[in-house]
Amino acid sequence: MLDPAFPRLHVRPPSGWLNDPNGLCRVDGTYHVFFQHNPVSVQHGAICWGHMSSPDLLRWTEEPLALQPRPGAIDAAGCWSGCVVDDDGVPTAVYTAVPDDPTRAVVALARGDRRLRRWEQEPEAVSTGALDGTPAEPAAEQVRDPFLFVHDGHRYAVQGAGGRDGPPAVLLWGCDDLHRWEPLGTLLDSRDPVARRVAPAEIWECPNLFRLGGSWVLLVSLWRWVDGHDVLSGVRYLVGGLESAGAGLRFTPVSGGTLDTGPVLYAPQVLVEPHRVLLWGWARELERTAEQVRAAGWAGVLTSPRELELVDGVLVSRPAAELTGLRQELLPWTRAVPFREPAFEVVARAAVRLVLRTGGVDRTVVEVTGTAAAPARVLVDGSLVETFAGRLCRTDRAYPDAASSWLVLGDPSRVVLYRSA
Repeated sequence: MLDPAFPRLHVRPPSGWLNDPNGLCRVDGTYHVFFQHNPVSVQHGAICWGHMSSPDLLRWTEEPLALQPRPGAIDAAGCWSGCVVDDDGVPTAVYTAVPDDPTRAVVALARGDRRLRRWEQEPEAVSTGALDGTPAEPAAEQVRDPFLFVHDGHRYAVQGAGGRDGPPAVLLWGCDDLHRWEPLGTLLDSRDPVARRVAPAEIWECPNLFRLGGSWVLLVSLWRWVDGHDVLSGVRYLVGGLESAGAGLRFTPVSGGTLDTGPVLYAPQVLVEPHRVLLWGWARELERTAEQVRAAGWAGVLTSPRELELVDGVLVSRPAAELTGLRQELLPWTRAVPFREPAFEVVARAAVRLVLRTGGVDRTVVEVTGTAAAPARVLVDGSLVETFAGRLCRTDRAYPDAASSWLVLGDPSRVVLYRSA
């Protein structure tokens, strides 16, 4: 029997562990999404790059594994987060290679064909976090997650840095030549008052820096060390300017906030297109025991692709325009009458409450208000629930079983339900 909690319309393979989205790109008209993946376990370990592709952001095809750990090599313990860039016509993965311990992670390259199905992982690191014996500053216990961008005709990379005792920082590298990385110091650290207030953490993971609406936006995922345990504490955005600073650049934030107000989103990555910026994030499991996860045989899913916009200095996320193509026929519904659907969309021009009923117990998953001018949208796919209303973006998990049903509490004249497929 199909697992009612399994998200069928989103990026994730049929089984195994999934975390961070990586290598987002569009090559020859096809979208490619890579992700951290353990195909043989529901736990993080022996991380490969899984791969799915789509012509339209609606239908996804699972592709062969892209990058895989190599025994005795620089990525023997895992191929962690990174990005894919076009290097003189060659799709090139720039990724975190872990030889044994995350504190010894390096940056590695892999060259792909135009269909991104065949990859050649190079044997040597291109950056270790220290070149010529001079550590990148500030000295950091952990440095990882390269993300590349272009500014004034030159290619740069940022990496997240920090440690159990902090301080968090984003390091900058010049990499016009992907085989020659020049350390350019610190792009941003926690001495900046805006960054310190908006993004408190010990490590800033998975930094993404991109231009949007005339400003530069930096995303950082918050890795905290609390009571002897690492805690993933959501994602923050910072909006500001990017200016020359000696041989490098300096990012100066003027405002910031929380990217997604839900409890599960982490480690997003953006795809900068000519006329928009798309984002995918990792939706972690929540409220499932290790036993339940093992029984299910899968863990983690990527969100829907989201379009980003700056509105009065606030970073707003909306479902990618293409996602209306998932709408099938209208679902007839009556207030508070339960129904069962594996995937559906709620469009509300008034207040609405979405409830999951399991074993006679009702749980409110979403309570939101839309308007005639700006309807709220709730996308449900298995256990993944994504809510967009005005400037609100929220990702939740709610786990239906074979006996569960959904209820909608709202005005049927102002709330519409679509079956999604």
